[in-house]
Amino acid sequence: MAESAPSPAEESSEAGYSSTDLKHLSDREHVRERFGMYIGDNTSRGLHHLVYEVVDNSIDECMAEYAHRVSVTVNVDGSLTVEDDGRGIPTGIHEQLSEEMDREVSTLEGVMTVLKFGGKFDKGAYQTSGGLHGVGVTVVNFLSEWCEVEVSRDGHVWQQEYQRGEPTGIVRKMGTATATGTKTTFKPDPQIFPQTKFSWDVLARRLQELAFLNSGVKIIFTDASSGQTEEYYYERGVEEFIEWLNRSSESVHPDVIWLKGEAEGVSWDIALQYTGDFTENVHSYVNNISTNEGGTHVSGFRSALTRSLNSYGKKTGIYKDLIPTGEDVREGLTAVVSVRVPEPQFEGQTKTKLGNSEVESIITSAVGEFLGKYLEEHPKSAKAILQKGVLAAEARTAAQKARALLRERKGALSGGGLPGKLRDCTSKDVDRCELYLVEGDSAGGSAEGGRLREYQAILPLRGKIINAYKSREDKVLANEEVRSVISAIGAGIGPEADLSKRRYDKVVIMTDADVDGSHIRTLLLTFFYRQMYQLVVSGHVYVAQPPLFRVRNKKQVYYVQTEEEMKNQLLDQGLGEGIFLPGDGRELVGEEMQKLCRTLAGLEDALVALERRGISLRDHAGRRDAETKKLPMYHVFFG
Repeated sequence: MAESAPSPAEESSEAGYSSTDLKHLSDREHVRERFGMYIGDNTSRGLHHLVYEVVDNSIDECMAEYAHRVSVTVNVDGSLTVEDDGRGIPTGIHEQLSEEMDREVSTLEGVMTVLKFGGKFDKGAYQTSGGLHGVGVTVVNFLSEWCEVEVSRDGHVWQQEYQRGEPTGIVRKMGTATATGTKTTFKPDPQIFPQTKFSWDVLARRLQELAFLNSGVKIIFTDASSGQTEEYYYERGVEEFIEWLNRSSESVHPDVIWLKGEAEGVSWDIALQYTGDFTENVHSYVNNISTNEGGTHVSGFRSALTRSLNSYGKKTGIYKDLIPTGEDVREGLTAVVSVRVPEPQFEGQTKTKLGNSEVESIITSAVGEFLGKYLEEHPKSAKAILQKGVLAAEARTAAQKARALLRERKGALSGGGLPGKLRDCTSKDVDRCELYLVEGDSAGGSAEGGRLREYQAILPLRGKIINAYKSREDKVLANEEVRSVISAIGAGIGPEADLSKRRYDKVVIMTDADVDGSHIRTLLLTFFYRQMYQLVVSGHVYVAQPPLFRVRNKKQVYYVQTEEEMKNQLLDQGLGEGIFLPGDGRELVGEEMQKLCRTLAGLEDALVALERRGISLRDHAGRRDAETKKLPMYHVFFG
């Protein structure tokens, strides 16, 4: 006869491990304690991921052709609003959820507060999607100090508010609506995020990218504090994306090659153009999600491109003794490969590599067929593209010869012969040694005077090194400054690089805090990324950041990196004395004083935003609601 499970009191607690040691977390608690599983981290990347999750839901409505306009606004109080003109999240009572929770629960509340509850688990509401209702927007709600959702649907406006993921009330009917859509406003929780300020540049880049990928969709981005607004709208989509990417480059052929189609449920939107640059620049996406690591859609595209070009090159006689490789024919290529897949399989939780094997054959077939016709119908453009591949192949063989020659002479690629201007360190312990790359001999002298000679080496560089992005490899290897860097580090370059042979654990770029210094730093980083990629991704390349300002107060000196830090430092320095409040004669010092000053600074920013809209502070404050104590959020005009 089966026995029942032991009670907690009867159970052995050997090694401090029993039933009482196990904890069951609610959805909200799990997300807040393990946020890294959902947004990666709580740095700037994770903060902006919250925005992407909400925006992706609006874009999914656009992909399903129910919405055509998305607006994103960074509000004065640091919150952010995303609004679309889609169908609106359903607001009716959800029977299954109501039974499980033993109370009437709106579908809207379910979407906002229950993980794995949404409309994208079958293909009834969405054929393809990037965001995921019930995972994305729920996580945003859980990680927000407060969140408010307003839905226009079925002729009414519905609204619900949340505090750190928990509803503060029921879904309320606010009024009538003549249109449909969803409006979500949230403020990131400072208990989760050390820094909650959104970056205009980061968001603008992603929103513009989404507008390129979804032709005919208008995305409006606004910063309420500064009044800055950008509107993104591209009728030709990825074709205009290519034109924008190549805006600073000279194209090899005048037209953008653009193909669009659908087969077996997979649709593609692909555009490409060759420029005079020497690098490949491919941007790939699946259901609007950037796939930085590529995947089967990219491998299918590359395979078809190489096969089509080589076939045409051999047939026309443009390719003779030297047949370009896949890398050769992609030199100078700018491409956007965007596909929509009903059931995407991503490798890794970050969704950066597509794994669906069927997509590769579909894209290979579509691109191969289209390019074959294009090359036949545009012989002038075809010849220009193929000749660039031939030149790339010739440069590759020249670079191989240059490497071999360098090895024979000095062992420059493996550190066999160190540059004469290197002021090396005395220690042979690689894990402690550091190499500082500095501007010119004068900076080298200053750095040498301040270094710890035991483990800090100095390598002065004369002038700006060659641009590894705009130069072929054989030209890069012929540059004297580049050869000095390669020789000093000693790990080699390219596919043959061996980090175990490096002479230093840290390679530190130390340039001046001016425009020239910034340019030299960029050139060095470009070189490392192109020729010593493993050195970069393994965390051995550093950038020394010289201070932008020096703040001096009597004998105390502080160095700061940004204007914001300088303002905070000046504020801290000025708060030493404290002030007397005229009302009761009480002295305000320390944290109270700092809190008051920072509140006043925030108020000043809000005043600027109000004045820009022609609203006086007295008028605005006078309209505060007597019961809720809240200030008005909107000014509505009629007539």
